[in-house]
Amino acid sequence: MSDHSIKGKTVLIAGGAKNLGGLLARDLAAQGAGAVAIHYNSDAAAADAETTRKAVEAAGARAATFQADLTGAGAVEKLFADTTAALGRPDIAINTVGKVLKKPMVDISEAEYDQMSAVNAKSAFFFLKEAGRNLNDNGKVCTVVTSLLGAFTPFYASYAGTKAPVEHFTRAASKEFGERGISVTAIGPGPMDTPFFYPAEGDDAVAYHKSAAALSKFSRTGLTDIEDIVPFIRFLVSDGWWMTGQTILVNGGYTTK
Repeated sequence: MSDHSIKGKTVLIAGGAKNLGGLLARDLAAQGAGAVAIHYNSDAAAADAETTRKAVEAAGARAATFQADLTGAGAVEKLFADTTAALGRPDIAINTVGKVLKKPMVDISEAEYDQMSAVNAKSAFFFLKEAGRNLNDNGKVCTVVTSLLGAFTPFYASYAGTKAPVEHFTRAASKEFGERGISVTAIGPGPMDTPFFYPAEGDDAVAYHKSAAALSKFSRTGLTDIEDIVPFIRFLVSDGWWMTGQTILVNGGYTTK
């Protein structure tokens, strides 16, 4: 029977410098991961990436940081190659990368749409592609999407709409990679209490989101806390390997399908 534990495994986290990705890096290191590759997008996140690297090493795992704009296929290919060269071939690949835009469809420019599509759909496609090419047998892949995939709402067409293709990418990849024992999932948190959430929302919208989930009053912030998402991703990339090809919405009763 295959080993599905995290202990000793090499993990690659896209968007792993801070927020959900940073907490995942620390958590998986604490769970016994042997090495963690921490990707970050821009110079603005370099200090956070370094802080996370030190925390991962303090937990006993090897670590390395890699900067890349993953909206180009070549950059994604290089990220996997650099990870393999520095830390070994990955066993687990987690993609937390995403970009939010809340705006009426009639006001969205072509440039805005192209950027949203590049970050949310194109980068996810090529991350899955390279995971399929580079992961060890019996590997695990998880992509972070959004619970808005289960919502009927205005203003998020370019966000939820460019995350939506990841559902099918996940199904297809699970079929194509399954013969090597690789499981592929996507997880859709509710609105998360991170710095990415608040700039897109007005005060009324923030108040609504903080009360919209069935379990909102039991949350630290009323929103989805990153601490509540990490255990689900940890499970999906370890003992939860038998769940594959699925998009799971984890949001305290915010939306469903």
